[in-house]
Amino acid sequence: MTDTLNTTTGAQRLATRMARGAAFLGADMAIMAGAMSWVSERNLVSAMSNAGGFGVIACGAMTPELLDTEIAATKAMTTRPFGVNLITMHPQLFDLIAVCGRHGVGHVVLAGGLPPKGALEAIKETGAKVICFAPALSLAKKLIRSGVDALVIEGMEAGGHIGPVSTSVLAQEMLPEIATQVPVFVAGGIGRGEAIAAYLDMGAAGVQLGTRFVCATESIAHPNFKKAFIRASARDAVASVQIDPRLPVIPVRALKNAGGELFTAKQREVAQSLDEGKVAMAEAQLQIEHYWAGALRRAVIEGDVEHGSVMAGQSVGMVTKEEPIADILAQLMTEAAAALVARAA
Repeated sequence: MTDTLNTTTGAQRLATRMARGAAFLGADMAIMAGAMSWVSERNLVSAMSNAGGFGVIACGAMTPELLDTEIAATKAMTTRPFGVNLITMHPQLFDLIAVCGRHGVGHVVLAGGLPPKGALEAIKETGAKVICFAPALSLAKKLIRSGVDALVIEGMEAGGHIGPVSTSVLAQEMLPEIATQVPVFVAGGIGRGEAIAAYLDMGAAGVQLGTRFVCATESIAHPNFKKAFIRASARDAVASVQIDPRLPVIPVRALKNAGGELFTAKQREVAQSLDEGKVAMAEAQLQIEHYWAGALRRAVIEGDVEHGSVMAGQSVGMVTKEEPIADILAQLMTEAAAALVARAA
């Protein structure tokens, strides 16, 4: 009887803490699936939203035509809300925003730096809510002043492109300052429900997880890619090294393999092109981004986990099997609810 009571109490407490974030997303639970290039496409996104979470399409380097097709295909698989992640440095950003607008996408997530002039206004004109990444408190305050509707604060434990500060430090520094102003979703290194409960207790409106969902049954990631995740431990997910200080390369966290050495070689090649005046800085950065997109595709779609980029967060050690996304979400919610009960005891 006590166990049943605790379960009910825990679920109620969790629902209360998630209410703001869930209402903002239009989802049953305030858990976003981070946008992962090649992984976060129609199958995973629709499955996430259908299970009560919030899926996000990773636009990455897609053309407006490809994004149009992807959104339409996702809408055919779910009637629940989902978002689209756009990269701020994409040369056709405003065309992509227009595509989202035509489809009535309710949430646009901007990643990759400060939004260019007019981008926030263009998104808001479509009726969508704007979510931005804020890797520092000063940037978070600036984004709030500029009118963003919500923020994601993502620590360096995350997979893919990362900042220099850990999730726990960012949460401590930023949540007390900004959590009452806009919904804030915490991301980076979250693999279990206990961590979700902790960040909700600190004032977060919800969380974002990526790595935990890569091995979902509905994920189209190649079996080799999923096997690499299941075999890996936290220490295998390492950050790339910047070899030339003039080339502002955002570090990327991925599983150790020969692909890391290939990226070092690519940086040298691009730096040499800069030296020789063959490319401008903006073009150099774009070359690096395109490299990552190709290397990631090689691993996710083609299964070359040795030479491709196996982007993974440090929570990868908590990914132990392939299972339906609904089961992953149910486990996370059960763990979070139990943690809230234990904390109140």
